[in-house]
Amino acid sequence: MSNLKLQSYDNHKKFVPLYHFVLAPISLIVFIASIVHIFIEQFSFSSLLIFGVTVCMVILVVLVRQFATQLQDRSIFNEENFRHVHLTGKPLDPRLSLQQIISLRFAEDESFPQLCKKAAETGIEPKMIKKSITHWRADHYRV
Repeated sequence: MSNLKLQSYDNHKKFVPLYHFVLAPISLIVFIASIVHIFIEQFSFSSLLIFGVTVCMVILVVLVRQFATQLQDRSIFNEENFRHVHLTGKPLDPRLSLQQIISLRFAEDESFPQLCKKAAETGIEPKMIKKSITHWRADHYRV
């Protein structure tokens, strides 16, 4: 992992070029073109069929991303709960939201329990949790 670059609040977001810059835009373009095609062909069977297939494609593109991130969020919750138990002997505070826990995963072990307590007591927003982390724990394996 030494060849992976250090993460911080400024560079922690991940983009998958084939998904974000190729598949998603192309599916949107094809969807719009299929709508135009419906009107040009005056609602012909083939134009409606193309539109239906395109709608399925767009739904699939959205669901693929949604399913992956939901599974990742579930894993992060379990990993961070285990980490908290390992460090403190207690599970995470139930007042913490999933988004807060996801943000807390970037905190190193030394500051993690204190940040968890602060987030639970104050209800600090996930974005502010990330900004308050002084020693960043990189996550290069997220979706």
